[in-house]
Amino acid sequence: MDCIINNKNRSFLPVLLGTDANAYGMAKSFHKAYGITSLSLGKAPLLETKRSNIVKVMTFHNFDHDEVFRKYIQEVGETYGKEYKKLLLIACGDRYTELIVNNRDIIDKYFITNYIPKEMKEQLENKEDFYKICEQYGLDYPKTFIVTKANKDNFTLPFSFPVAVKASNSIEYVDLEFEGKKKGYKADSLEELKRILSSVYNAGYTGNMIIQDFIPGDDSTMYVLNSYSDQNGNVRVMCLGHCVSEDYTPHGIGNYNAIVQEANSAIYKQYQKFLEDLHYVGYSNFDMKYDERDGKYKVFEINIRQGRSSYFTTASGCNIAEYMAEDLIFHKQNELHYHNNPYLWLHIPPRLLLKYVSKNSYAQVKKLIRDKKYDYTLLYSKDFSIFRSIMIRRFYHMAYKKYKLYFNKRGMD
Repeated sequence: MDCIINNKNRSFLPVLLGTDANAYGMAKSFHKAYGITSLSLGKAPLLETKRSNIVKVMTFHNFDHDEVFRKYIQEVGETYGKEYKKLLLIACGDRYTELIVNNRDIIDKYFITNYIPKEMKEQLENKEDFYKICEQYGLDYPKTFIVTKANKDNFTLPFSFPVAVKASNSIEYVDLEFEGKKKGYKADSLEELKRILSSVYNAGYTGNMIIQDFIPGDDSTMYVLNSYSDQNGNVRVMCLGHCVSEDYTPHGIGNYNAIVQEANSAIYKQYQKFLEDLHYVGYSNFDMKYDERDGKYKVFEINIRQGRSSYFTTASGCNIAEYMAEDLIFHKQNELHYHNNPYLWLHIPPRLLLKYVSKNSYAQVKKLIRDKKYDYTLLYSKDFSIFRSIMIRRFYHMAYKKYKLYFNKRGMD
């Protein structure tokens, strides 16, 4: 394996696990902060990191399998460890987070990382266990009922329809293939709910299914919280985003396409205490929804990493990559920062957003666009080429067709 990245600054090299928009957003954040090129490792090349000058991609067949991962991550560590003083390893997906946590014996020989122990990770990522922890710490979450493979044909819900439906074990679920598959569902009747459950379990799923009271409200009731906790478990930055447009494609439900950065000191303080009481370290990413029925923000899940849309934090002036580097590479103890700088992050064209954004968010979004206070993850003036510009703009333009086909459709059909 040859070294393909020759940054002038050899103090450290960001090594990103993943080749998607999350990986590009992290590479862009590192480039904006330090002017360096990152290395991206994955199982397949993806459009988001293609033909880039700020991230170089290496792919390996079945790289998300333990034995393959161990082989190549060691080769990368040996090769680049000779060229750079430190290698900073960052997961850009759930499976890669799992691979880091499960292979610390080899990871720690070559890389610097900041991830929680395996036991804590499994508790927080299993939604049933996560909600029990939320009970302990007073975090609000939607009314929840658990369906198992054994009782999927015979149960009584303790709340009324509509309901939200999703797999408790997201890592097992992601590998399934069946007609009508989505990351999450909305069921308006018992008949529709049982049809969803039947399809999931018939496809080979063995875990539990989470059924939740569907909180009313459009996209503007969704929020996402990004945080970074240093290696001592102290929260260093919190940045809240107000979703103004979600992704409705079958494999994208639960992701965001447009976010406005918005501060909320009560949420910041509550989740800071939660993370520090747990002695959590590294990036965290919470999805939540405002319930107008009781005025509470209800959390759905925590991601043990920065989220796909986390570049909205950097776009709004709070560089998410810099906090990790300052902590792990340069050992600087930054003061706690509660971010507050309204700015629009986009993963769709502005004109499309204005067509579909809710009336609650329209005026604010229009003003931010008019004032040119917006940014995309994938477009970057310092990573310009005609080919990449055309490719990415075409990618964003495809969203027009997707919104026409899928907007507001959460069922199986």
